[in-house]
Amino acid sequence: MESFSTVIRTATRQQHAAAETSAFMGDLLGGRLGVEAYTRYTEQLWFVYEALEGAAGRLAADPVAGPFLRPELRRLGALERDLAHLRGPRWRAGLDPLPETRAYADRIRECAERWPGGYVAHHYTRYLGDLSGGQVIRDRAERTWGFEQKGDGVRFYVFEEIANPAAFKRDYRELLDAIPVDELEKQRVAGECGQAFALNTAVFRALGEEFRLTA
Repeated sequence: MESFSTVIRTATRQQHAAAETSAFMGDLLGGRLGVEAYTRYTEQLWFVYEALEGAAGRLAADPVAGPFLRPELRRLGALERDLAHLRGPRWRAGLDPLPETRAYADRIRECAERWPGGYVAHHYTRYLGDLSGGQVIRDRAERTWGFEQKGDGVRFYVFEEIANPAAFKRDYRELLDAIPVDELEKQRVAGECGQAFALNTAVFRALGEEFRLTA
C-alpha cells in the first residue's frame, strides 16, 4: 500500500509541473524579467505567508495540523527583511495583492478556520516547495540581480535553522504518512493539495500577464 505522501505526490504531479513550468517563472529564472518582477512576486508571497503563519497560534494544539507547525519553517520575518531590502523601509505602504493572491490567501484562512486537514495541504505544498525548488530561485536571484549570497533580498529561501533539508523533508513526509485522519479525509487533503497548486499557478499567470502588459 502506498504511503500517503506518495499518494499526494502522484495525485498532484500534473499541477506541480504546471506551476514549475509557468511562463512567468520561466521568464524570471531565465533572466528575461527584471528585479521589479522578482519584487512583485515577493510581495505576493507576503500575503500568502501572512495567511499561513497568522493561523499558526490557533492551530498549534490541533491534533491534525499542530505537528506540522515547526518554528524553523516560518518565513514571514525573512520575507519582511527581503521586502525592506527590495522596496525600502516603508515597504508595507502600498503593498498590493493581486486578485489571484487574495483568493489564495483567503482559501488558506478558510481552511485554517474550518478544516485543519485542508490547512495541512497548503502548508505542505508551500514549505516543502520552498525547501526544494525555492533554492533554484534563490540561486538565480543571487546570480541575476547581484544579491549577497543568502543575504537580504533572498532570505525567504534561506532556512538557517534547518541544517539538513533532505532529512527535514523526509521527517515531514513521515508526519504526513502518520496524519490522524481516515482514508476519506486523506482523499480530501490530497485534493486540496491540487487546489493549492492551482491557486499558486493562477498567481503566476496573473504576474505573467502584468509583466507582458508593462514590458
